[in-house]
Amino acid sequence: MKRIKIFGREIIDENSIAQIERCVSENDIGVLTADAHYGYGHPIGGAVAYKNKISLSGVGFDIACGNKAIRTDIKTDKIEVSKIMDEIYSQISFGIGRKNNQPVEHEVIDKIASAEFKQQRKLLNLAKEQLGTVGSGNHFVDLFEDDEGYLWIGVHFGSRGFGHRTTMGFIALSKGQSFEDRVSEGSMDSPPVLFDLKSELGQAYIEAINLAGKYAYAGRDVVVDQVLKILGNPAKTFEVHNHHNFAWQEEHFGEKYWVVRKGCTPAFPKQLGFIGANMMDDSVIVEGIDSELSRQALYSTVHGAGRTMSRNEAAGRKKWKHGRPVSVTGGKVNFEKVKSEMKQKGIELRGSGADEAPECYKKLDDVISYMGNTIKIIFRLHPIGVAMAGSDIYDPYKD
Repeated sequence: MKRIKIFGREIIDENSIAQIERCVSENDIGVLTADAHYGYGHPIGGAVAYKNKISLSGVGFDIACGNKAIRTDIKTDKIEVSKIMDEIYSQISFGIGRKNNQPVEHEVIDKIASAEFKQQRKLLNLAKEQLGTVGSGNHFVDLFEDDEGYLWIGVHFGSRGFGHRTTMGFIALSKGQSFEDRVSEGSMDSPPVLFDLKSELGQAYIEAINLAGKYAYAGRDVVVDQVLKILGNPAKTFEVHNHHNFAWQEEHFGEKYWVVRKGCTPAFPKQLGFIGANMMDDSVIVEGIDSELSRQALYSTVHGAGRTMSRNEAAGRKKWKHGRPVSVTGGKVNFEKVKSEMKQKGIELRGSGADEAPECYKKLDDVISYMGNTIKIIFRLHPIGVAMAGSDIYDPYKD
């Protein structure tokens, strides 16, 4: 009998449940967290512990997507939030382009130049061009205020085009083609792409995602440091940083597994996590708890609120030409109303679009409540500034 633990079954769509069931064999353990929703081959908000395999579908296209948050020693009443958000949006690049031609220097670029999996070396220029860029979709650079009035910086994005191209290359290899060949990622309901851990391809994939993970960490560090510079380099008094699209070798129930978490925050006892909500609600810093329920969750928790409305349903279906939207059909969200509500709440918004409206998401407090005694909230972060790619920005490497 398959071992699958589902948190908040009543708020999870049947497609996601069917996906996790396809991903789990008799030797594996599956989990759906309460923010789960439909993904490519593997649900977002799904974790699977594999005994003898590693899942490309479980890691996903945005390898090592994750969050970083830091608390500064600045009180929010000492800064002009509007001005800071203007600087963030003018200096930090969202989407695929870079607002200036100054590449970011970082040791991870040298690691890519000499990558153990040699095909990744061919992605060096792409990695250079995009290091320190945020992307689009639900990726953000936000400012928050905690209950004591201190200013926090929070960011969410992953390994950008470097990770996406790495994933597409391994999909090609899984089909017996070369890393550079163009292939289809398949349908949403395609079976997961699995590599045998003992195979040369499986070991190469592990090597490749570890490098993409270093790249994602470096990118988030670069962006947070850039915001700190805009703020005048205040002191950092608290920090949390982790992936939520990745694979780790772990021990569960006395046995070793390779655990993939796609849209899942690792939450081992005392481990910290930053979980973002929608643009208007509180985000949280959580700490993992050791409990029987936590063990059943494979020490995994939610990574966000979880979508309830697709991007096309919310914003309409776009046709693009030369990287610009030329027509939009449909769309349920009145984004002008959303912007007005955010202004009334005192939240400075830069960019974004209807597909990121709060109504597209579940409520974070609700999904966390379904996780039971697996995590505890140690900080509540109230949004005061939100920066995301605008709806007119084309980015093939978004979430």
